[in-house]
Amino acid sequence: MKVDLGIWSRLTQAIVALVAIAVLLLIGMTYLPLIQQNEQMRRRIDKLDAELEKQRQQSRQLQAEFDALRNDPQTVERLARDKLGYARTNETVIRFEPATGTPPSR
Repeated sequence: MKVDLGIWSRLTQAIVALVAIAVLLLIGMTYLPLIQQNEQMRRRIDKLDAELEKQRQQSRQLQAEFDALRNDPQTVERLARDKLGYARTNETVIRFEPATGTPPSR
């Protein structure tokens, strides 16, 4: 047997619904900063992963250059010619000045 209490049963239902909504909002507001912090940390991890991959690639390139200088005499010779200006006996080294933006005067 169901007894109709009139407005009191409806007010009780409304209060229960409002309390449930308030609890859900409280939970949401409690975890929202943690969710935002988590997103920031994920972005930072992605950025650091990209930087790490860039550093690994640079390390591989430097290791390849090191191995070439250590094991390949032609690489050492080319580097000595380019950087230090060395030449073999009976060779003439010709150096060109870089072009400037001004036209030559007559």
